[in-house]
Amino acid sequence: MLENMKIKCGPEYYMYCQGAIEREVPALLQEHGARNVLIVHGTRSWQAARPYLTFLDDPAYTFVKHTYSGECSYQEAEVLDQIIKDNDIDFVIGVGGGKLCDLVGVTGHLSNINYGVIPTLASNCAPWTPLSVMYKENGEAEGKSEHYKRQAAFLITDPDLVIDSPVEYFIAGLADTLAKWYESVAILEQESLQDEPFLQMAKAATEICRATILNEGTQAIEDMKNKIVSDEFVHVSEIIIAVAGLVGGLGDKYARNAAAHALHDGMGKYIPASHEYLHGQKVAYGILYQLALEDKWDEIDALMPMYQQLDLPISMHQMNLYPQDEKVIDQIVAFMDGKEKVHLIPIEISQPILKNKLLQLEDYMARYQS
Repeated sequence: MLENMKIKCGPEYYMYCQGAIEREVPALLQEHGARNVLIVHGTRSWQAARPYLTFLDDPAYTFVKHTYSGECSYQEAEVLDQIIKDNDIDFVIGVGGGKLCDLVGVTGHLSNINYGVIPTLASNCAPWTPLSVMYKENGEAEGKSEHYKRQAAFLITDPDLVIDSPVEYFIAGLADTLAKWYESVAILEQESLQDEPFLQMAKAATEICRATILNEGTQAIEDMKNKIVSDEFVHVSEIIIAVAGLVGGLGDKYARNAAAHALHDGMGKYIPASHEYLHGQKVAYGILYQLALEDKWDEIDALMPMYQQLDLPISMHQMNLYPQDEKVIDQIVAFMDGKEKVHLIPIEISQPILKNKLLQLEDYMARYQS
């Protein structure tokens, strides 16, 4: 029997279909008794999203709009907290991508206020999860996440909006979601965890993620390129936004992430140039590292056709991120070793092992770069 399992399934209310924003958001604002609403948004997606936000024209509400800095940082959360206080805000809505959804979530937590999110792209499960990956204002990763008990009052968006986002973000989201399977399966298949109901539900969710991406991912990408809101596009984008988040919500630390994300976080903290790559792109490389740790080299080989088709990164050398100073590798390794999630993998883990597998992976992937 496991103790202290924290089950945080997801937003209070979820809907992803055509017309959902216009139809559902006003009713939810009314149900929450909102009157003064802060709208936090980005820049690139705001113009695309604005036509869907017809509730902004309702005179029953006072709306305060804020363009965020582009980072989910403690500094920006403080800015939002001051706006909330100055304008007697009683509800916050985030409109944008993953970092923005993370920022609105951590602001809801720190400022003790209800919030909802309207994601404009499918690049990760940030809109779903009650945790925020924290960055500094210069884009450097803090190397930590904020976990909180408060969850979004709603997650609502429209596939007509999401399909207009950049396809490279969608592909990165696909890779980030595929990591849910590779990071969770080894942990969840341990005999000691087989009788835990929520963990088995989490495992089933990872299997849905993997099967949907492998079976429908290629068609979904093609349909997105052609602006066709097909069943495949809706299925895969919903897997990225919602079901991937449900995995960690049901499985807690046993199914949230492991070595693939730990390497991503370490790179973000100690290799500033890695900020040029999307979260899911770096996690795609992290999947290969997770498999290298488990000595699953055949599985790495099996993934290569998909990686090459989707132009996903396969090594730090290929990304021009391999540090010239070996001390940086040692810092990343020490960082990963300090993360509990890495030690949940049922294999021997130590700093020498983590470093050796990273170097071994870099050498191994050279065969695919010639």
